[in-house]
Amino acid sequence: MTIQDDVKTGRDDLRAVSGLFGDALSQAAKLFQNEVDLAKAELTEKTRAMAAAVCFLAGGAILVIPALVMALLALSAALISAGWSQPLSYLTSAVVAAALAGLLVAIGMNRLDPKKTDTR
Repeated sequence: MTIQDDVKTGRDDLRAVSGLFGDALSQAAKLFQNEVDLAKAELTEKTRAMAAAVCFLAGGAILVIPALVMALLALSAALISAGWSQPLSYLTSAVVAAALAGLLVAIGMNRLDPKKTDTR
């Protein structure tokens, strides 16, 4: 073997190593792109499921308002039947509703407190 053969073999080895390195980088880029595509697909699927859930929640929230009004009217009617005056029974129903609303708002505000949700 001559020096020229050794140099040629060294160049061929260098080309083979650089080719392998290029292939590895290409495969890594393809793998990364596949992961990004998979994440996009999962995010789209979860977004659709969440949108459907939000629609059902909105429908329930819209329908619960008349139900609460009817329940308060029934409370007022029961108080009137029990001998209370109409203004006093309606006022009592309003106070009950305001107290429940205040309780729910206080619980919601308490849960939004950043000191309680901080996990550090």
